[in-house]
Formats: sequence, structure tokens, C-alpha cells
Amino acid sequence: MDDILIPISVCVILPISIVWLSMRTSQNETNRKTEVMLKALEMGVPIDPSFFRDTKSAKGVKERLLGRLSAACVTSLLGIAAMTGGMLACNNYSWDLNKSPLPLLVVAGAILTAIGVALFIVFFAGRKMLSREIEAEEKELSQK
Repeated sequence: MDDILIPISVCVILPISIVWLSMRTSQNETNRKTEVMLKALEMGVPIDPSFFRDTKSAKGVKERLLGRLSAACVTSLLGIAAMTGGMLACNNYSWDLNKSPLPLLVVAGAILTAIGVALFIVFFAGRKMLSREIEAEEKELSQK
């Protein structure tokens, strides 16, 4: 019973508690903002619309594109490293899955590389499509 209790607690209870805690935190933040806004309405104070903006999504278009570029670089490099390591190690073993799990490493590396290439495509397409928004954002930042 002890052998199964620890994996269940780590794989089931821990993720559920993390999600519950994060949802509770965001709900408390929303409730506090609502209370402040209700008090402001009662007193007749003008309401600032920026108060309702989500602080997590304050990233600009350029920052989000650069985040995708960095994710593309990391996943591509991890994929290439996994494929290379798996292929080099498979030279010493056979490609039989019953004898060695290394072909799975090559497959995982190929999947990571494909995801990285897809993220590169998304970055370059997004940069091309959102060039006007990026220019407007840069002008806005330079005026401040």
C-alpha cells in the first residue's frame, strides 16, 4: 500500500492542489478589485480603466514574439541534442526496443525538433503579420 500511496499523492493530489491554489489566488484578486470598484462607485470617484487590465498579459507584441523565438530555440536545440545522443548511443546497441530504450530518445528528439521548427515558423509569420503593431508599440514607448 505504501508503494502506491506516494506516486498517487505526487501525480494526483499535488497537481490538483496547485491548480486549486492558483485559481483561489486569482479569484481573491478579482474579489478585491470588485470591492474597490464598488467603493469607488459609491463615493462617485472616477474609475480608471487600466485598473481592470490583467497584469499577467502586460507583455507587448514584440515581447511575446521574442518569447516564442526563445522557446523555438530551446526546443530545437533539445530535440537535436536528444536525437544526436540517441543515435550515437544506438550505434553501440541494436535498434530493438526490447533491448534498448534509446530509439525512443531519437523519436522524442524528432518530436521536439518538429515543435521547435513549428515555433520558428510561428515567429517569422507573426513578425511579418504584426509588423505594424510592433511599430506602433515602439512609437508609443518612445513617446513616453
